[in-house]
Amino acid sequence: MGTRRGERYIGPYEILMSHPVYENAWLKLREDRVKHRDGRESTFTVVTMKLGVTVLPMEDDGTVHLVREFKYGVGEATLEAVSGGIESGETPEQAGLREIGEEVGLVAAEWVDMGVINPFTTLVHSPNHLFLARKLSRLNRTALAGEHIEVVKMPFDDAVQAVLRGEITHGASCVLILKTRELLQRPRR
Repeated sequence: MGTRRGERYIGPYEILMSHPVYENAWLKLREDRVKHRDGRESTFTVVTMKLGVTVLPMEDDGTVHLVREFKYGVGEATLEAVSGGIESGETPEQAGLREIGEEVGLVAAEWVDMGVINPFTTLVHSPNHLFLARKLSRLNRTALAGEHIEVVKMPFDDAVQAVLRGEITHGASCVLILKTRELLQRPRR
């Protein structure tokens, strides 16, 4: 948010009023009354979600570890890369390491930063950091209370095809898998 002459702006919009509507540990909802450059007024509703991380653990032979878990918001079990929220004080890499330990019982010695995506740019501020995790070692995984996660191992090419067939629909997982395919297809220097 930029400031000019004591007023608040976001891009070309002057914020006339910003009102918090709801907040919990995962998200905040606010309503902003704004003025456009031409003088018209309108309202934007914005959801700000906890920062996230999505990790694709990959074995040396190309096998990837995905998870299948019931997701309340879509009302079904989904197949996706390991994902979770970044806790206060954690770096994205630390959160990713914690998540692959909790969800698939792995630790990775190599992290490839695959960038950040903003999956819902119109109404939702929800940056998600993407990583490819390599040089994997096993941990003694202890399931968190109440979690029901099925670990699904498959060849990487099968994961790519699952994205292309619409069997993997989690946005961050789709982007991460397709970006990983591009990375792996680049000529080595």
